[in-house]
Amino acid sequence: MKHQPRKFLLAAVCAAFLGTAFAAPDARIAALAAKEKPALLDTLKELVSIESGSRDLEGLEKISDLIAAKFKALGGEVELIDPSAEAYRMDDTPEKIGRVVRATFKGTGTKKIMLIAHMDTVYTVGMLNKQQFRIEGDKAYGLGIADDKQGVAVITHTVAMLQALKFKEYGTLTVLINGDEEISSPGARALITRLGGEQDAVMSFEGSSIKDDKLSLATAGIASVTLHVAGKASHAGSAPELGVNALYELSHQILQMRDLSDPATGLKMNWTISKSGTNRNVIPASATASADVRVLKVADYDRIEQQVNERVKKQLIPEAKVELKFERRRPPLEATAASIAFAKHAQAIYKDELGRPLGADDKAAGGGTDAAFASLRTKAPVVERFGLQGFGAHSADAEYVLVDSIEPRLYLATRMVMDIARGKTGN
Repeated sequence: MKHQPRKFLLAAVCAAFLGTAFAAPDARIAALAAKEKPALLDTLKELVSIESGSRDLEGLEKISDLIAAKFKALGGEVELIDPSAEAYRMDDTPEKIGRVVRATFKGTGTKKIMLIAHMDTVYTVGMLNKQQFRIEGDKAYGLGIADDKQGVAVITHTVAMLQALKFKEYGTLTVLINGDEEISSPGARALITRLGGEQDAVMSFEGSSIKDDKLSLATAGIASVTLHVAGKASHAGSAPELGVNALYELSHQILQMRDLSDPATGLKMNWTISKSGTNRNVIPASATASADVRVLKVADYDRIEQQVNERVKKQLIPEAKVELKFERRRPPLEATAASIAFAKHAQAIYKDELGRPLGADDKAAGGGTDAAFASLRTKAPVVERFGLQGFGAHSADAEYVLVDSIEPRLYLATRMVMDIARGKTGN
């Protein structure tokens, strides 16, 4: 497959012609980014051609083998880790979880840097037939290509560029690619959190939007509350007093927890699903309900969990048995001074060397991210969306990335790793 690399160095010439202050890009890195572009597209085709839904163990094994082989060929010490044993068990967590690829590159310096992405998708087996890999103009299409196989590819070819440059001024460069992100990372979260706490910087490679090319410094945390009420069935017409109405108790619980949202802090709790009973003429013996919870700060998890556990003790019907389960599906990623400074450094590279604007949003937006797990035990910068610009994540036939974003993002990622290693990013 041959592709003509986009000459984004022309941006420097145009800026100089217009009288704009502009630092020339590093010619070696720019040339390597152009060289790696067609190779990255080939990697994307390989990755997209393997179905790897979060519950498709066969597909996840195949794609993890491919990714492991690529990093081993680049000189990394590669491990394939089964995270099932230390998984955080939620209602929808599978017994067996896809493997994590961990590749470690040892350098001559002191800084520890981690690059993360995920290989799993939301799609089920057979859906690949609806969207094969293809390139149309500036768009490369494929199932899971934006979320997040592009992230895997960008990391792979960033490492390839660093190897070509013979750059080893970091202490360790760790690559972590997990296979359970789309089901809230129940298996990989412990490893991501542990390794994140050891790093001097973490770069996460979820993609950016086609509309707003920007990094992300904050995302909302996601949790769920599930209520199970056990009552006693009885005839609703002739002997309702002999029953214990689970629906009445469930309704009471929902109503007494309806006001726990806190707009001032961004905490949101909303009941969204409920179910009870079997027949119209039978007092319901069971009832369930679920609520969606969003938080902007890790501390708010403790607060809302304490509140629901306290309120559930106040029952309408003492004979009913009420069970409450609070699941922390994802913590929030909180913007910190270190992350803001790190993002500003990335913005300066994009603007001064490539002549391109780069946003850095410190307001929580979008879905959860593995970067939030990486940030739990560190004060070092953890920044999201170093991946390609894309569109259509979780759609069956419209997912793509912008081909023209490949060179700039490879350039940026490589430059950032080099500057982190040299202590130029302020961390």
